[in-house]
Amino acid sequence: MSRATPQMRNFAKRLIADEARGYKLSATKTSADFNVCEKLRPNLETFMGNAGYRALLSRALALAKAEVPSLRAVHVNADGTLEGVEEHRAQLDPDELFEGRVILLAQLLGLLVAFIGENLTLRLVREVWPKASLDNLGFGNGGKK
Repeated sequence: MSRATPQMRNFAKRLIADEARGYKLSATKTSADFNVCEKLRPNLETFMGNAGYRALLSRALALAKAEVPSLRAVHVNADGTLEGVEEHRAQLDPDELFEGRVILLAQLLGLLVAFIGENLTLRLVREVWPKASLDNLGFGNGGKK
């Protein structure tokens, strides 16, 4: 079951846009394409451990790959970082790459909401992006059965 509901996709797009506005090139080895996931990683690893974070990200990536085939080149490293886009960037359509980022983040956030609830997920997000607008997300409308 896909957790990338329309509400979660919109939330993911908002976070990616917020991060893009404040993104500065750094010495991280993770592609800038997935800097939002990378920025969430320390908080999620503190919360669930490295193995738990890797498992969650791996599941989100597997779900995202079903929707965005170009993500097949991406994999989760043992340290929880994402790898694989840089090697295939020339063959990737920028719009499809953007859609892949959105879907991956939406899947990750959707899994978090399913496992720990909306309030705790939003609190973790707020710790990483204290200025992000978390109003009018509407998870309750589309995220419940």
